[in-house]
Amino acid sequence: MAESRYIAIEGPIGVGKTSLARRLAESLDAELLLEGAEANPFLERFYRDPRGTALPTQLFFLFQRVRQVEELRQADIFSDTRVADFLIQKDRLFAELTLDREELRLYEQVAGSLDIEPPVPDLVIYLQAPVDTLLYRIAQRGIDYEQRIARAYLERLAERYARFFHDYDDAPLLIVNAATIDPIHNEEHFGMLLAEIERVRSGRHFFNPLVSALA
Repeated sequence: MAESRYIAIEGPIGVGKTSLARRLAESLDAELLLEGAEANPFLERFYRDPRGTALPTQLFFLFQRVRQVEELRQADIFSDTRVADFLIQKDRLFAELTLDREELRLYEQVAGSLDIEPPVPDLVIYLQAPVDTLLYRIAQRGIDYEQRIARAYLERLAERYARFFHDYDDAPLLIVNAATIDPIHNEEHFGMLLAEIERVRSGRHFFNPLVSALA
């Protein structure tokens, strides 16, 4: 890619956002911007007690976003291409999923008082996969507190992501069936996906190669 681009990768827990962001940034010689969810001190407690710790978990992420927006603005000066494993606007998706009505009202009041105006990506990559695939990948990567994630929570999260991107039109969107390809360990799969990423400049696109074609 000769021109400057900002690419954001999104999708539910376990779908492979960070791994793809790392691989793509390396391939494009791009600056890598990571969400850093593990820095949230409330996250492990959230998976043990979602109802009791949802609000501090979301508020921490909200304040983290302020810092990340500034990083994105600064990165615009120093890097031709940036790849992020998160889309800042998805925070409300999690807030609506985890907070009760009063907590969500407080969250919105705090969010409204902050200067969160992130740059619009030149491309958003939305990774999709069935819940069974997400659960398998979460188990495979072996992060202890993630093993407490309930199937019902993942089902609701995946449904929220689908609704969010059904209406998303802020940036060009590439929807990828991440269950049928392995762009991290398979060079052919990565090459096919990279070609699609380089091709997309506007509109909504789907990348769902036949499994037989990838055998």
